[in-house]
Parts: sequence; structure tokens; C-alpha cells
Amino acid sequence: MKANKTLYSILFRQILFVCILFAITNTSCKIKQKEKKEAFVKPENKKPKNTDGKELSDKDKTDFEFLFFNANKDKILGNYDLAALQFSKALKINPNSGAALYELANIYSFQNKKDLALICSRKAAKLDQRNLWYQLLYIECLKEKKQFNEIAIVYEKLTGAYPDRIDYYYELANTYLYLGKNNDALKTYNKIEVLNGVTEISSLQKLKIYKASNNFEKSLDELKKLIKTFPKEAKYYGMLGELYQSKGLNEKALEAYSDLLKIDPQNAFVHLSLADYYRGTKQNDKAFEEIKIAFKSNELDIDTKVKILLSYYSITETYTELKADAEELCKIITEIHSEDAKSFSIYGDFLFRDKKYEEAKIQYKKAIDLDKEKFALWNQLLIIESELNDFVSMREESERAIELFPNQPLPYFLNATANIQQKKYKDALNTLEEGKKLIFDNKPLLSQFYASIGDVQNQLKNHPASDSAYSVALEADPTNVYVLNNFSYYLSLRNVDLEKAEKMSKKCNELTPNNNSFEDTYGWILYQMKKYNDAKIWIGKALKNGGENSGTILEHYGDVCFQLGETESALNYWMRAQKIGGASDQIDKKIIGKKVYE
Repeated sequence: MKANKTLYSILFRQILFVCILFAITNTSCKIKQKEKKEAFVKPENKKPKNTDGKELSDKDKTDFEFLFFNANKDKILGNYDLAALQFSKALKINPNSGAALYELANIYSFQNKKDLALICSRKAAKLDQRNLWYQLLYIECLKEKKQFNEIAIVYEKLTGAYPDRIDYYYELANTYLYLGKNNDALKTYNKIEVLNGVTEISSLQKLKIYKASNNFEKSLDELKKLIKTFPKEAKYYGMLGELYQSKGLNEKALEAYSDLLKIDPQNAFVHLSLADYYRGTKQNDKAFEEIKIAFKSNELDIDTKVKILLSYYSITETYTELKADAEELCKIITEIHSEDAKSFSIYGDFLFRDKKYEEAKIQYKKAIDLDKEKFALWNQLLIIESELNDFVSMREESERAIELFPNQPLPYFLNATANIQQKKYKDALNTLEEGKKLIFDNKPLLSQFYASIGDVQNQLKNHPASDSAYSVALEADPTNVYVLNNFSYYLSLRNVDLEKAEKMSKKCNELTPNNNSFEDTYGWILYQMKKYNDAKIWIGKALKNGGENSGTILEHYGDVCFQLGETESALNYWMRAQKIGGASDQIDKKIIGKKVYE
């Protein structure tokens, strides 16, 4: 009884496997043939053979079926490596099994083993050229290896076998285009037209080919054909106008645009085409009027309008006389698209570029009211407030930005900057400490944070902490001239570590020459080192490079003159410093006493 159960079990598995195999080979792999001409080659009634070319024995058949069945089971269960191993073993028994090769190629393709997938799919495709699934998998594997010549060959066979499948013709034409075989692509598109009538896809591709080869007549024929087939499609009239215009046939172009207006008078793109036409004929005023009409249309989407304005942004860098036109278009876009933040932000960009900061600020605030989730808008608004020295607004807006974008370090930095300007040093320090934790892989920004920490600690008279912060800033960015200057200047004011200060200040001036502030710092360090003649040279440079308007630099120069025995000159520069403002608290005392008080 036990033996019979085992026998029945084996028999049942074999019957089940045969059923599954039949289903696989007859429903998922074979093609329903409508007529004999659909086959790639005449079917051959061959029995399975082993590697020696002999027919498979009954045992080999059973072993093959067992391996094939289990391989499919493992594939369904996701055991791809085990499935691939069993399909490979099955192929050793029957190397001419297209089904096993197909399944193995699919697994290799899934596992990204492109070379193996191509080998198996190629063999399966050659073994059974009637099987569509084999051919399509072979094509996919060829695409992975970019073997487009072979892809074209397979699609040529597919279009011959399945003449009603238009998609294969399109794929064949695309392959020809990739290979640069434009004439073959044109023949294929013409075949599509015979089978399927005039279509937009094939006609536009043909048009592209004709244009690339400067074949005006063929291009013209193709566009006229499209207009005849789709007489209500406005864009083809516009394309026809552009084609005529490219050949200098302006009257014909205007005729095409006029026909377009008759078909769709509200179409904003018509007016853009007319604008292009008038621009090409040097009628710039008419061109701008057409652009304005297009901008006032709700049918023209805001993204297209923004693209046009961006082109104006570039052009007006050179042709400044067009700035008024650009601003007029900006006003129109904000009126027509008053609910879209992009309209106000693009207007703000133009105003910011032209240093109209107050007006730009208004536009960015409107954009933020409509879309507060865009960090770029907040960033631009804060920069404008910095330019305006509006540190009260800058502090308030940066706090809102930090709430909305807690992981963005820049609002923390700008908030700290506003606090520093308002002498709220402890608040600034807390913000900087929080913000620097958010910086990753941005050493220049990290350097700026530590530079500001150094400034704040210096104001709080925490000099060791200040020096430490400046040192970290220079480790992050050794070329940060702001740190090199401030660190060295504060050391000189305290009259400590002057040699280090002198080296940093010298490097600062090498990196950024002719900066009066940096030159004055270097001169003052030399003064503290009692190198008065050298100090006079460098502070003198600072005066020549704009320092005449700085009370600090004038006072420093007077101090140097005094140390060199030039008391009258010293007095003169001190008095000028007093008049301009910005000098030290001792300036009055120096003038009255006619001497320096250390």
C-alpha cells in the first residue's frame, strides 16, 4: 500500500507538471497565428535532442520535466538563484529548450546579469522564431547592451510577421533614427501612413528629418498634409509660419499666422508666433504688443510666461533699453496670475537685480503670502532686508523662516546677524550655536558661523572663546579674509600675539589687495609693533583706497604721524577724523592734548 501511494504521488506530480508545462508553452510563450504569413519561419516538427544530437530518452525527458517544474516553482517563490541553477541543469539535458532558455534569460535580466541574459535570450529567439515573447525579450536584452543594429533586424522580422502591429513599425523607425538611418526611418513612417493614415507622431518625425536635411519642399508638404488632416489644430499653422519665416518668405508666414487667428483668435500662442514674426522683420514695437496680448491671456500658462521673462532677464543685461518692457510684462503677469507665487517672485527677481530693494521686498512678501513653503523666497527676502539694513524686519522674518525650515542653517545665520546689529549678543550667540549644528559638508558656511561666533564673543569680552572660534573658522576656510582681518585686528587692539596677527593680516591683503579696511588693519598691527614707517605706508594706502571717509583710518594715520614726530599732521588728521565721525573715544582728548594717549 505504501509503494502504491508513492507511485501515485510521482504520477500525480508528473501529470501536474505536464499540465503546467503545456499551459506555459501554449498560453504565455506561443503566439496565436491568424494566418501562415505571420510566422517568421516555417514550423519544424523536431523532437528534443541532447548535446550529442540524439533524441532524449524517456528518462531524460522525465528528468528535464522534473527540473523545469521545480525551477518554475522556485522562480514563483522568489528563489531566483535556485531557479536559475535548475533551469541550467535542465538545459544540460535539453539544450534546445526555448522555454528553459527564455525563463533563464528573464531571471538573468532581473538579476542585472546582462551578458548572460543576452546569450540565453538570443538562443531562445533563434530556436523558436515564431515565439513573440522570445523575440521581445531578446530585444530588451539587446537594448541593455545597446546593440541597435541587431534590434533593427529583429523589428524588421516582427513588422513582416505582424503587419497590423503599428507599434512595431514605430519601434523600428525609432531604432533607425538612433542609428542615423534617416532614409530607412522615412520609409517606415511612410509605411505607417499607408497602414494607419496620417498621424501626428509619424508626420512630426518626418518633418524633423526633412528639416535636419534642409529639405524645405518636403517639410512644407508634410505640414500642409497635417493641416489638411487636422484643420482645427492651431499649432500646425504656427509651425507653417515659422517654416516660411525661416526661408525669408515673410508674406507667406503672415498669411499662415492670419489663418491661425481665424481658426483660434483667442489662442495666445498665435500672438507669440506673431511676435516672433514681427521681431524677425525688425518690427519690435508690434512684436512687443503681440507679447502683451499673449501675457494678458489666461490660456497661456504661467510657466511659459516665466520662461519668456527669463529670456528678457538675460537680454536686458545687455540691452538695458528693454528693461521697461520687461517690467511691464512683470506687472501684467502679477495681475493675470495674482494667485500664483511665481508671478510675484519673478517680478521680485527683476527688481532685486536692478537694486530696487524696497519694491522687490514687497513682491517677495506677496509671493510668500501665497506660498510660504518655498525656502528660496524666504532666503531672497532676508537677503534684501540685509541689503536695506532693515535688521528689525530681518530678525522677525528669520525667526519665521526658522520655524518653517528648522533644518536650514542660513536663517539662523541671518537671524544672528540681525541680533548682532541690534547688539543682542547673547541671542545671537545662542542662534549661532544652534545653526552650526545643521551644517554638513559646507566648510565656507561653517567658517562664517564660527567667524560670527568670534565677533560675538569679542563683543562680550570673552577673548579666549573669541580667539578659539576664529581659529576654528580658519581651519574650515583658511582663505576667509573676513576672519583673517578681524582676528588679526582684535589681537592688535589687545596688543597680544602680534606676530601671528601680522602674518594673518599680510595674507589677507595678498588675497584681497587694495581694500582700505584690510590695509588699515595691517598698518595698525605694524604700528603696535612700533614699525611706524611701515605702518605709515600701509595706512597711507588705505587712505588712497577710500579711507579718506573713515574716521578710524584718519585717526590711525594721525597716530602714526605723531609717533614719527609729525605733530601738526597728526592734529590735522585727528580733527578730520573727529569731523567725519567713527573715531575712538579718545579723539577729543588727543586733539586737546596734541598727543597720543596709550
